[in-house]
Amino acid sequence: MSERKKSLPIWILLVSGFFSILEITVSFSIWLTPQSVLEQVDLGAKGVNYLIWFWAVRQFALGFIFGYATLKKSIPMLTLAYIFFLVMFVGDFVIGVAEKENSLIIAAIVMCTISAAMLYALNRVKNER
Repeated sequence: MSERKKSLPIWILLVSGFFSILEITVSFSIWLTPQSVLEQVDLGAKGVNYLIWFWAVRQFALGFIFGYATLKKSIPMLTLAYIFFLVMFVGDFVIGVAEKENSLIIAAIVMCTISAAMLYALNRVKNER
């Protein structure tokens, strides 16, 4: 088997590494400055910090998983991470529609498309092996 078929294409690793850094950055942004992300939420209300921390940890975990899978160059791990990403953004799409928030709808559609494309690319690489 050639060396080319043994490893993942660099572009897949770069995209996955970018998502890792993005998710970890978002988690710290949510945790340290929630007012920059949650403009419409009363941050003084009881229990809101609890939910913010849950959200920040979810984002950090996803970023960590993407980073670990990227470093390991693991197709199965990256596939699971992108499936989680896809499900998460389908949920964001539903929330965007329910709240009539166009920016969330557009972002969710873009990220669902990217996630689906990455799943397709990973499947192609896996099948080439």
